[in-house]
Amino acid sequence: MSEINTETLRAQAHLSFNIKTVDALLPGFALRDFAVLQGSLSALTLSMLLCVRAQLPPEEGGLGTNVVFIDGGNSFKLYVASHIAQLYGLDAREVLERIFISRAFTAYQMTNLILERLERAVEEFNTKLVVVSDLPRLYLDEDVPEREAEEVFHQLTLYLSKFAKEKDILAVATYLLPSPSNIRSSLLKEMLREQADVVASIKPSAYTKRGERLQQFILEKHHLHALGGTSFSERLLHSSDSAEAETWGRL
Repeated sequence: MSEINTETLRAQAHLSFNIKTVDALLPGFALRDFAVLQGSLSALTLSMLLCVRAQLPPEEGGLGTNVVFIDGGNSFKLYVASHIAQLYGLDAREVLERIFISRAFTAYQMTNLILERLERAVEEFNTKLVVVSDLPRLYLDEDVPEREAEEVFHQLTLYLSKFAKEKDILAVATYLLPSPSNIRSSLLKEMLREQADVVASIKPSAYTKRGERLQQFILEKHHLHALGGTSFSERLLHSSDSAEAETWGRL
């Protein structure tokens, strides 16, 4: 296959959320992207959605791939992934068997998983999607010296950005923003943003729909698409019919 055709196929390989208003703002993540979903717990829900949708064929908005999930906040919820799989008419057990999970409970374990073991896992499990859940959390631990945490975290974000491009994969990191924030958490957030190709924030909206508070999806950084925001309901994660959600001004 020619280099041009290879690049064309790569450009067409997008992993979308299949949420109408969000897809209008962000059609999907491309291979070689290092993306960050930050904010509320809904960022984790969206990462679960990506883990399921990544297994769909490209013509259905997926990547046709296995998934490597590095869990830094003990946040992977089997029942959420199973529920989303069922909503897509997929066998939940088969979907879960294609998500390979490694958990880190300390900053040292997280560093080791990413720097020493991730490359082998991507090759072994033949994956095009790597999700690192709540990446900064373990580096906010008071037992980790501040300077050490900053130096190692910078190394990790740089590594993940380069790794996605060298291995031709999509890497997604989530970050549940602490409240209240402090100097260290703000600094790690900025480091993550600096190395990311795509940054989106998810937070509760002031709007409600049928008694349910909507979530804001704010595209804060992208190298191709215009920035802006929209809203969505978590009940519609499995559906493309979210036309009633509000899309608001581009930044």
